Amino acid sequence: MNWKVALSDIDMDDAELAAVVGVLKSRWLSMGQVTQEFERQFADYLGVKHAFAVANCTSALHLAYAALGLGPGDEVVLPSLSFVATANAALYTGARPVFADVTSLDDLNICPDDVERRITSRTRAIAVMHYGGHLCAMDRIVDLAQRYDLALVEDAAHAPGATIHGQKAGTIGDVGCFSFFSNKNLVTGEGGMIVTNRDDVADRIKLMRSHGMTTLTWERHGGHAHSYDVVAVGYNYRIDEIRSALGLVQLGKLERNNERRRGLADLYREKLTGFPGVHIPFGDHAGTSACHIFPILLDETISRRAFIEAMRDEGIQTSVHYPPIHLFSYYRERFGYGEGMLPVTEAVGKREVTLPLFPTMGPELVELVARSVEIALERAIEVTS
Repeated sequence: MNWKVALSDIDMDDAELAAVVGVLKSRWLSMGQVTQEFERQFADYLGVKHAFAVANCTSALHLAYAALGLGPGDEVVLPSLSFVATANAALYTGARPVFADVTSLDDLNICPDDVERRITSRTRAIAVMHYGGHLCAMDRIVDLAQRYDLALVEDAAHAPGATIHGQKAGTIGDVGCFSFFSNKNLVTGEGGMIVTNRDDVADRIKLMRSHGMTTLTWERHGGHAHSYDVVAVGYNYRIDEIRSALGLVQLGKLERNNERRRGLADLYREKLTGFPGVHIPFGDHAGTSACHIFPILLDETISRRAFIEAMRDEGIQTSVHYPPIHLFSYYRERFGYGEGMLPVTEAVGKREVTLPLFPTMGPELVELVARSVEIALERAIEVTS
């Protein structure tokens, strides 16, 4: 469809093109020195000791859970209001996802009080997802992890560059995981990063990322080794030089583009505040958000389907973040999860609509979306009544 305003778009120009051409001219396309430089700069940006570029955020999450020693019989407490990878990656290790509710209709992040209620003798880790680029209540989450001797994983797919109390997303727990998918704040098409300050976890990640091999192809190509051993079960979760080259350029744009996102989000709040039937979460949230998405919650009496269809008719693309994981067929059938488990999450799952937000958007498009929201609300209210 030819949208007047798409849900997302990317900031790419000749700098990315030149970076990719440079890789092609080098004739070394698999993971090598460009990736090493991307990892170094990303680690420096976050202020962490170790960063490993990987194929995607799902592989980063799997490596995080595996490197922290999760296995069959273990439980991980995590949000259901997230992309399914947050939970699926725990399943890869044999661990069981245990879902906690979100805090409120104002704070769509995991609720620390409900996390504590879900902790059992089998719990080995807590995983948080910083919804929309707004950090969770990490002081309370960290306290829980320390009191119950649990590992802490941050799914920071929405939050590169976001901060709370002077700490960046992904640097507060034992491991942080990032996504560079094509709708994210830092874009490489596919790709991700896993970061940690723990040397022991970094050693395991480094091995598991590439088949448990003691040396990599780039090291052998450079003459630093002539063979390798395999000392652990590993995976092929490597990134390539083309995506790392894109990542280096995008990393240089991240702070500027996050600031643009914040300005656009502020304008949305100004334009939409007071609209009947619309609630805007994170109004007084602590910290500095990466503003990955702009969610609104419709009044429960308004048909979301009618609203989304009316927005489509106005040429505005929208989405839903997210259908709750615990209500997917697989999780219902395997674990017996169902309605009523997580009342706030389920309310959000029925009422949330994501509006377009991207750094090249411009205030005139925010105003167009806001006018379309007003029209769509009128139509949806007519259908509902």
